[in-house]
Amino acid sequence: MTKEFIPDSVFHSDTENKFVADIVVDEFMPLKKEVYVKKETGLDVMAGDGGYQEEKYLGNYLRAKMKRHNKRFWAGDNISEYVTEENKEQLINEAAEAFEQVLDRLLIDRETDPNSKGTARRLAKMYFNEIMAGRYETAPDATAFPNDSADRYEGMLVVRSELRSMCSHHHQPVSGVAYIGIIAANKLIGLSKYTRIAQWCARRGTLQEELCNDIAREISKATDAKDIGVYIQATHGCCENRGIMAHSSLTQTTVLKGAFKDDQSTKKEFFDNIKMQQEFAPR
Repeated sequence: MTKEFIPDSVFHSDTENKFVADIVVDEFMPLKKEVYVKKETGLDVMAGDGGYQEEKYLGNYLRAKMKRHNKRFWAGDNISEYVTEENKEQLINEAAEAFEQVLDRLLIDRETDPNSKGTARRLAKMYFNEIMAGRYETAPDATAFPNDSADRYEGMLVVRSELRSMCSHHHQPVSGVAYIGIIAANKLIGLSKYTRIAQWCARRGTLQEELCNDIAREISKATDAKDIGVYIQATHGCCENRGIMAHSSLTQTTVLKGAFKDDQSTKKEFFDNIKMQQEFAPR
């Protein structure tokens, strides 16, 4: 069957410099001399975009879309504006297919081994819904309450939050605790929200140093606080389960903003609070 080719309106115009109409057809359209892409399909609709897709996978299409939008999509970046609940199941299916190939290349019999049947899909669901959920979910709803009355709270608040994350380099687990301190500003959020925000930041591929900064930034957004301290103490699977196999390895990182950085008494109060909390609830 002969294929009809239609000029791409982005790259071609007619003699009157009017762009060719964006027509939905089941044909191929030339972008360059030897590169062809299919016109709008169900994947375009699923992705919420009327652009172009290079092949059958929604994941590849969304990657191309983010590149067109100059949207960074590193392992630690939140891309929830591109991944909806409606298209997440399709992405899980595609990831499961890819994990099947990984298991095949590792020479694991996923057809007759009862412990490997369904492993590919379990891995895909785990990545999207659990260990990297912070990439695909929107920020937690942190309702703020006014703190601007005559008897407003002006002291320090320190919250202890347990964390589970994943190292971007080897996809090994990171397990630890974050201590989040602020000097109260004009807004306060519920105590549980500090932990929800910290865990949302942690549930993605990241480095502990970056995670400290991410938590500080998101807490500042939620509370309008400028004086913030974040201290994380964690163990890393990439040190415990491979390489040096250091089962006693422990990593500590600190980010200090405003008075936590510039005022020695504030800094001391923060770390004194951490010490008391560690004695009360050891890591």
